[in-house]
Amino acid sequence: MSLRSCLLVPARRAAFAVSCTAALASSSLGAGCGAGEDGAPLPGGSSALPGDAGPPPDAPACPAAASAEIEVENARGALAGTLEVPAGCGPFPAVVIIPGSGPNDRDGNSAADGSGSSAYRLLAEGLRDRGIASIRYDKAGIGGSVSAAPREEQEMRFEMGAEDAGLWVKELRGDARFATVTVAGHSEGALLGMLAARGTEIDGYVSIAGAGRPIGAILREQLASLPDEDRERAYEIIGQLEAGELVEEVPQTPLFMGLFRPSVQPYIISWMKYDPAAEIEAMKAPLLIVQGTTDIQVKLEDAELLADARPDAELVVIEGMSHMLKEATLADASQQAAYTDPTLPVVERLFEALEGFIPAE
Repeated sequence: MSLRSCLLVPARRAAFAVSCTAALASSSLGAGCGAGEDGAPLPGGSSALPGDAGPPPDAPACPAAASAEIEVENARGALAGTLEVPAGCGPFPAVVIIPGSGPNDRDGNSAADGSGSSAYRLLAEGLRDRGIASIRYDKAGIGGSVSAAPREEQEMRFEMGAEDAGLWVKELRGDARFATVTVAGHSEGALLGMLAARGTEIDGYVSIAGAGRPIGAILREQLASLPDEDRERAYEIIGQLEAGELVEEVPQTPLFMGLFRPSVQPYIISWMKYDPAAEIEAMKAPLLIVQGTTDIQVKLEDAELLADARPDAELVVIEGMSHMLKEATLADASQQAAYTDPTLPVVERLFEALEGFIPAE
């Protein structure tokens, strides 16, 4: 992605994405105040019911909406994230936003210069304004989470990203201000969320633009337009990696070294073990699958494969939503704007789908 997930359309995008590290971040904040019989804060933030004498004059009001910088620790170092908490006394439903691949920060922008779509920040802020808390974070090796990544690229494994996501789930689960915890994974993060759910208790799971096929199949599809010789060599390498074999001789071109350089091969091998359709079938939490019709990286077919694996899942197809969760046509200029313009809003239909699915209690 540039937020371009490893599900990239042009081969050069896939090369960029596969080399990126994966990891996630953490969360925590304060406590609740009074609420009415339906759980909603009473006017003025009071916990008093009709006929009561009312709160003492010095009773604290329910807090305003707030953002907090928080950290959790994995086995290597600190993961840094931003927790968004809605106005009111709670308890609130909460979401862990698991990012896709690429060297992007917690907001969905380039870790190098801050440019990008700000898709994750806009998503988190929109949820907050609708009464839903969230944590978004820098993946291990990115931004404030640099110390949380292995020191050498060849030590990186796909499962590490799922473990990091699980740390954030546990952080939210331990905070009394949050009534439920839902995992929402975007692109590559959708599969990481499935793996994270194996070892942590979640109240719901959302796949947003998540693949329905193993990464090996997707890479073959993305590289199908290469010249014959390059395509055949790429397919040979993919086959060896799927068999768990390291490939010593890799063509010294930007494409091949970006995708298949020796130091990234252990990570790719660890990723290739997983079939998203099989993983989602094994999940026990309620499921929402969301896919946009103008996503140039992930096909509607992928969402349908996930839905077929779990017939009880809710499938929401959003007309005109791009991979970056923003409205776009299939024209190059429109897609480019979706990836790079932070002033473009996240599509309203996505918020509607999430708000209707995320359990409040």
